[in-house]
Amino acid sequence: MDPVRRQALGDQVIARLREQITSGAWPVGSRIPTETDLVEQLGVARNTVREAIRALAHTGLLDIRHGSGSYVLATSELAGVMRDRFGTARTEDIRDVRGALEVRAARLACQRRTDDDLERLDHALRQRQEAWAAGDRDAFVNADVAFHLAVVTASRNTVLAGLHADLGEVIRDSLLDHFGDALRSEQFQDHDTLVDAIRDRDADRAAREAASYMD
Repeated sequence: MDPVRRQALGDQVIARLREQITSGAWPVGSRIPTETDLVEQLGVARNTVREAIRALAHTGLLDIRHGSGSYVLATSELAGVMRDRFGTARTEDIRDVRGALEVRAARLACQRRTDDDLERLDHALRQRQEAWAAGDRDAFVNADVAFHLAVVTASRNTVLAGLHADLGEVIRDSLLDHFGDALRSEQFQDHDTLVDAIRDRDADRAAREAASYMD
């Protein structure tokens, strides 16, 4: 992040930190840089950084843990609200909603995807596979959520993408419950075929693949 140089420093620092959160640069569950590091990166006073962190904690994006640091709770204010509202929803209900969003998005992605979308999908697929190979449950779940969001984003429907992003923490929590304490080989679902279908603009095959992940 570049140093802040203009007036209204407090608002600017809040905006900079929020951008790191909403962009995924600081994933949900991660600890953000220390106040000292942020002061150095942004070139502002410690009190300005501290107040910005408190403001974002008040909106539900950060969790301040005294003696440990500040951690990302949600990727947007609405994501936090959705998590509070649907955090106890049944797993099958969450799957139904995901299916409604992701199957339609897969079809649209076949029609509208760009070469940049394919690059993002290939990258997200590699991240997902690498996390699984490492046996890192949390990293895999984060990568899986990111992959499916990349599919929805490729639909070029901003409402679909926004809804999916705002449900991201609900989906993530549901997947963590599904996988339990450790990843097991029988739980793995290969998503290469979905990416291939989107690459080939085969909407029927893409929809079938997306639907199969919800079974």
